[in-house]
Amino acid sequence: MRAYRLFGTGLDGLTVQDEPDPVLNAGEVLVRVHATSLNYRDYMLAAYRPPAALKPGVIPLSDGAGEVVAVGSGVTRFKVGDRVAAIFTQNWLYGSRRHVLTGGALGGECDGMLAELRALPQDGLVHIPDHLSYAEAACLPCAGVTAWNALRHVRADETVLLLGTGGVSIMALQIARAAGARVIITSSSDEKLARARELGARELINYARTPDWEREVLALTGGMGVDHVVEVGGAGTLPRSIEATAADGTVHLIGILTGGTIDPTRIFQRCVNIHGIYVGSREMFEDYNRFLSAHRIQPIIDRVYPFPKAPAAYADLKGAGHFGKLVIELS
Repeated sequence: MRAYRLFGTGLDGLTVQDEPDPVLNAGEVLVRVHATSLNYRDYMLAAYRPPAALKPGVIPLSDGAGEVVAVGSGVTRFKVGDRVAAIFTQNWLYGSRRHVLTGGALGGECDGMLAELRALPQDGLVHIPDHLSYAEAACLPCAGVTAWNALRHVRADETVLLLGTGGVSIMALQIARAAGARVIITSSSDEKLARARELGARELINYARTPDWEREVLALTGGMGVDHVVEVGGAGTLPRSIEATAADGTVHLIGILTGGTIDPTRIFQRCVNIHGIYVGSREMFEDYNRFLSAHRIQPIIDRVYPFPKAPAAYADLKGAGHFGKLVIELS
């Protein structure tokens, strides 16, 4: 089989090579990977290689979907021919994150999905919705489950603020609108904002023209603020997100795209809840899949790359010009 691995330092260390096919152990499932997708985490791991979070020579990418082609002894959850996706953290199956041992994240602490074949524990896989293609299903494990973790309890009478138009934000937009919530979204691109409106965003803010976008959010909500912020920027945007949030509202802290420092004073002054999110469990993934099936939601894919062009997908991810997800197809 062919597989990409990360060696050395930086994106130049992304190398494709021929390897023996995986050998199945008891309880494992052999998946022929048809599609994978990228998250900003994947670029960060490749470009900066934090040693505590990256296995030497790791197969990258947490997100992938494919077909079961063989099962090991003792496998009961899947059969040959099933369509599956891998969960992000292989040992977080249900319940609170506090009960999960460290490690287990695909494409970091253990080998990920950018390979033609992957042998994975049966507990680390879920069935994918029938209405989704492999490329669409490959978008779900990290960005989709993260958005679902943030907004799975959102109500129709609530308002959601989304920052940017990357994978998490656009999937959050789809979840919020399916739930009937009002959505305000920001971007520096009027073209991307127009596309977000087509997906159901009600109010659009171009933060290049309106750098104090939190004031605009307050104006749009009659000074109250929003009930939920899906915060993908990190420390650099968190203070503005806090100002834009209503009392007892929640900032779902997901991303680290921008640097900066955090002053906790306004958190308690505005009575804002900060919800740190690191993807989610298999149980959440399965709940999310049921929601997607009920509402016939299909992830938004910006571009698809053939397997040999995986480095180009990384470069485009760094450029941040995409709307939704970037996908690599293997077959």
